Amino acid sequence: MADATFDDGREAPLNLGAFGAEDLEIIASLAQDAVFPVTEISWRPAERRFALLLNRFRWEDKDAAEQRGRPYERVQSVLVVDQVLSVASQGVDRKDRDLILSLLSLSFEPGSDGDGHIVLTLAGDGAIRLAVEAVEVTLRDVTRPYQAPSGQAPLHET
Repeated sequence: MADATFDDGREAPLNLGAFGAEDLEIIASLAQDAVFPVTEISWRPAERRFALLLNRFRWEDKDAAEQRGRPYERVQSVLVVDQVLSVASQGVDRKDRDLILSLLSLSFEPGSDGDGHIVLTLAGDGAIRLAVEAVEVTLRDVTRPYQAPSGQAPLHET
């Protein structure tokens, strides 16, 4: 009998946390090129929580899909930022209920004592800037993967 290989394992949904700038880079690489409707942005000031329901490209599966000749996949994921003090945006028309946004990058601009800003850079010169007391971000897959509607991988990689 042969030993089990990595490929024999079942893929588990992502459930990652970031508590510093280096951790955030990992989440940023996995959330890059995610798309989401403007209606899936949630800011709860009383809870100091900002959340997005993303349709993210499964970067972690890209090479396997290419090697096996199967379609690229996306999955719905929740990106949550806690310890948020305020939210500002540019180029995001919350009144346009049909607006679809694309996340290009996620970065941390440090302040003086662990605080700072998390910046979500969007396609089309849009951005969302979160003033945070500390980096506390989670990315959790909430659906099963599905075939990427375009059938294509995004043009730039992590």
